[in-house]
Amino acid sequence: MIKIDGSYEEGGGQIIRTALALSVITKKPFCAKKIRKKRKNPGLKNQHMYAVDAASKLSNAKYTGKRQGSTKLEFYPRAWDIKNLNVDIQTAGSTTLLLQSIIFPCMFGGRIVTIRLKGGTDTKWAMPVDYLANVFLPHLMDYAEIDFNLKKRGYYPKGGGKIKLKLRPKFHLRDYAAFSDFHRDLIKAGKKINLLKRQKLVEIRGVSHASKDLLRSNVSDRQAKAARFFLRQFDVPIKIRIEYADTLSTGSGITLWAVFSKADEFEKSKNIIAADSLGEKGKRSEIVGQEAAKRLISLIKSEAPVDNYLGDQILPMMGLFPGSKIKVPEITGHMKSNIYVIEKFLDVEFEIKENTISCHQK
Repeated sequence: MIKIDGSYEEGGGQIIRTALALSVITKKPFCAKKIRKKRKNPGLKNQHMYAVDAASKLSNAKYTGKRQGSTKLEFYPRAWDIKNLNVDIQTAGSTTLLLQSIIFPCMFGGRIVTIRLKGGTDTKWAMPVDYLANVFLPHLMDYAEIDFNLKKRGYYPKGGGKIKLKLRPKFHLRDYAAFSDFHRDLIKAGKKINLLKRQKLVEIRGVSHASKDLLRSNVSDRQAKAARFFLRQFDVPIKIRIEYADTLSTGSGITLWAVFSKADEFEKSKNIIAADSLGEKGKRSEIVGQEAAKRLISLIKSEAPVDNYLGDQILPMMGLFPGSKIKVPEITGHMKSNIYVIEKFLDVEFEIKENTISCHQK
């Protein structure tokens, strides 16, 4: 059984999410202790428990320790059973975070899979849904065809947001008796990730969103206007969509992404970096837009082709396709935690040199 220190480095929930995903794929059981020990409220939260349930359905797994606040979890996958999933987190727990526990197994499951998740779509300390759709998912299209649909936004505290994904795998895990054989053929496919150089900035896009009760105050419009003011220093088109949505809770936010490309590959470019900011009570809309814009400006000036969100989320794919390399603005504790878990499950090792991360077979 693989033993995992849940307090390693950053010590957050990402350790459990990555462990669940790779445990399902490799059919290797694990025991995680000291889960989220460094957090104010240690142990499993609601979204983590639903992630355990969802991952277990994909692998006929048994588990112990799945309860609120538990700092120990044992997970025993038995057989791949990739299927459609419908998960209601019941709170504003992040749908985009829960997805990290199940999307990789579903991508390689060997059958068309539909995933429906209900909970928070735009919440603190989580990948915004617009980032998921416009930055992260495009990087997975070489491995599976993915249709994404945002059905409803969900803000804190009630959540109620709905997302739907339909995945058509290009690699078929269920055709193999052992993961080692599947991994061997994945590596032969040569789909390595190589994101070391950035191309030319050609456009800045974004979504400024708010609940409909904020329409009178023009919250989305003001967020977008503030962002445009700071981003105008770049001589490229700036296209920010304004959105007001029916939601269960009041909320707002903005996600901005910069597209880099050769002129003839503009619409297909995956060379994208992004930043975001969330609204909250007492925080002016102009500050929300300004925060997101300044974060994006900082990323653009870093010259890294991968932002920190993507750098963290794409690491499991680098483990599945050794020989991959990426360059990020900075090495974070999140990334180090993720690497720690990946190396437990896969026969690979990562190397960090300054801001470049590479993965190799052992």
